[in-house]
Parts: sequence; C-alpha cells; structure tokens
Amino acid sequence: MELEFFGAAGEVTGSCHVIRINGMQFLLDCGMIQGSRKDEARNHDPFPFEPSEIDAVVLSHAHIDHSGRLPLLLKRGFRGPIHTHNATKDLLAILLEDSASLAERDAEYANRKRKNKPPIEPLYTVKDARQVLGHLNGYRYRKKIEILPGVSIQFQDAGHIMGSTSVEVWLEEKGVQRKLVFSGDLGQYETPILHDPAVIEEADLVLMESTYGGRRHRERNLTYAEMGEIISEADHDKGNILIPAFAIGRSQEVLYTLGRYYEPWRMDRWHVFLDSPMAIEASKVYWDYPHLYDDEATKFRKSVHEMPTLHNLHLTSSTAESMVINKVRSGAIVIAGSGMCTGGRIRHHLRHNIERKECHIIIVGYQAPHTLGRRLVDGEPEVKIKGQWLQVNAKVHTIGGLSAHGDENDLVRWFKGFKNKPPVWLVHGETKAARALEQKLQNEAGTKATVAEKGDKIDLAAISSS
Repeated sequence: MELEFFGAAGEVTGSCHVIRINGMQFLLDCGMIQGSRKDEARNHDPFPFEPSEIDAVVLSHAHIDHSGRLPLLLKRGFRGPIHTHNATKDLLAILLEDSASLAERDAEYANRKRKNKPPIEPLYTVKDARQVLGHLNGYRYRKKIEILPGVSIQFQDAGHIMGSTSVEVWLEEKGVQRKLVFSGDLGQYETPILHDPAVIEEADLVLMESTYGGRRHRERNLTYAEMGEIISEADHDKGNILIPAFAIGRSQEVLYTLGRYYEPWRMDRWHVFLDSPMAIEASKVYWDYPHLYDDEATKFRKSVHEMPTLHNLHLTSSTAESMVINKVRSGAIVIAGSGMCTGGRIRHHLRHNIERKECHIIIVGYQAPHTLGRRLVDGEPEVKIKGQWLQVNAKVHTIGGLSAHGDENDLVRWFKGFKNKPPVWLVHGETKAARALEQKLQNEAGTKATVAEKGDKIDLAAISSS
C-alpha cells in the first residue's frame, strides 16, 4: 500500500501521483507540465511508470495541468477507466480536443521551418484526445463507488471550477485499512457561482495543494472596487482592456462579474469580447449545471433567466472574427486564452495592444514561472511575442482576488475541517509557497506537514493519523 509522487511535486503543473495496492496501480490525475519551453518539453519524456500497467485513473478536475496527458497515457498503452465528476467529463470533451488541436498546429508551424529535417510530431492528436472520452466514467458528488478491489472513492466539491473535486480514497490490503484525501485544487470561500469547498472530517493522510502558500488574496469587495476603478481608468484613457483568462473557471467568473456590475461600472460604454471557442463551449456546460451553483448565483440566474446579462457581449468563435477585434482601438474588453499567455488568441491581442500606453492588461489568475503572464506580472519592460520584442507600455494590473485558487487562509480553513489532524503532504506549489504553507499548517492547525518531492514514496500502511 504505497503512494508515490510523480508530478506537481516541487512545482505547480503536471499533477500526477500513483497509488499501489493489492498488486494494482491507479493514478490521481495525469496533468500536463506547463511553463517554459524546457518545462513543456518534459511532456514528451517517457512516463516514470508503464502506462499499460496502470489499472485506473481518478481525475480531480478538467484543467489541463491535471488532465492534459490523458491522451498520451492512452497512446502509450493505458486501457483502463478514468473516474471523475459528471461536469468534468463534459468539460474534458472540449478541453482535450482544444489541447490536441493546439499541439497539431504548433507541430505544423515548426515543421514549415525544418525543411529537410525529420518532422516534429505533436504530443498527441485530436484523434488521440477523442479516444479518452470512451474511457470516462462520470459521477455526482457524495456518491461512494468501488473502482478496484480494495479501493473505493467519493468526490466532494472543491469549489475551484465546475466539477472540481477533492477525492476521498478508502484503501484496504491484507486487513489494513487507510483513508487518503486528495484535495485537488481548492477554491476560495465566498466566491460567486460555485459552492465553498466541502468539509471532510477524517483521513489518515491528506495530499494537499499549496499554490498560494504564504500569500493572501484581497477581500472580494476590495477586488471588485479595484476592478471597477481599472475599467473607469481605461475608459478615461480611451484604450482597450485585455484579460488573459483560463477558458474554464476564470472566463465564466469574469463574465458573471461584469454582468453583475453592469450598471455601476457603466458597462454599456464597452464591447465585451469572449474570444475563445473553448471558453464559449465551456460556458454552455456551466449553464447546464445550475444545481451546482451557490445561492447568490442561483438567485441571479433566476432573475435574468441566463448568465451573464451583458447586452454588449460578443462571442467570437472564428479566427476571422478574432482578427477583426484587433482593428478596435478603444472601448473593447477582450477575454481570451490562454490564462498564462503561453499560447492562444491572447498573444495576438497583446501584440496589437501591449505597446499602447492607453491600454490595460488585467491578470486574474496564477502565472507559472517563465510564462509570458509571469513576465508581465513581474514588471519586465520588454517581452517577446511571436518572435518580436515589444515594449510593455500598457498598464498591467494583477487582481489576485479573482483567482480560482484559495489563498493560504482558505487552505488552512479547509484543512481545519479534519477533526483528527492527519499528517499532510504538500504538492502543486512552488517550493517557497509549499514551505510557507508547511509552517502555517504546523503552527495554526497543529499537524505534521511535509513538502513532497518528485519520487518520494510513502508506505501508507505505516501511516498513523493519531
């Protein structure tokens, strides 16, 4: 009965952990590594296990850093079931195909320059991505299921994006019983649309994310006030606003917020473009799960019949529609992916606006090291986009209060739901953040916390939560 860490240990992306029990193996997540070119090149490396020997995958949620290598896992021999929430199952049909399309386009673009060199193969194809869908099993929250002999799981709401889960895992081998809880990515408390992370009261071991260890988000009311001020300032400057946003989660919350504050923020002066085919499709999935909304969103949805209530919202699916946006010199709010500016349409919009001092860029989510988004947050005066060095003259605003991740107080609050103070292994965080959360959990929650490193193994039978 063993847990081993393979991904998102000492870093944020590439979530992947394996549990071995009763001669079987199953994965918790199988995510893509994101960041610099060197980081992303690691996705092509062999898995540190034999994919054909993995019996099942338990997937916490749809974000690509948790799900993005599933097509590769199948391509290299995995044939088992993938267990996840119903909403995640629906979102994956959109997300994985988009990821594959991007990989195919990048390979095609690179091969144009290689001439007589051997062609570069995409990480996986659209056909590979579609193969995953036949392996998905979707479940609702709070339904306990047996996935392998001696292994049962139950999904709880993690409050991060639609369908995000914390996973309760019950294990039994040779009469020894243990319960592991995998937090997945935890959302903030009291955020719009989604419920707060669910309370879980007991575990023998907790595997927990640490993305915002050592950091606090601004209060929601202050965040909204700041966003309103930025929109007002941009209106005065007669420029555009660019919002890099993840297609699933951040795009929907940004739209919801703009709709909710339509009148006080004088949104009638703007044209709002959701310039992401994936975000448009994902938004439809969000509206298909109203039973997962929190009370505020439920009341708001009933009062306006649909979300968001933006009379000036333009959904731009085609490339041609997206290109037209770049002719708009003033009065456009453009929400586009990718959320870390590593690819997608946001890079084209940045290329047309980043050198214009009257324009504004609003960063609303986590930015991994070495990404274009992190360079903007860090205030670099010049960045390279599409092979061209550009001066950053636009004003860059970082609004942490809209992050889909809970801050360190949210993380500790979630952990305090456990009555027996189980030991914690911290993953999904940069080392500095994980160390900060390690200390906070030990000081404020009275538990033993350990920062996991890639390749660490834990004998679960030897773990005691007492």
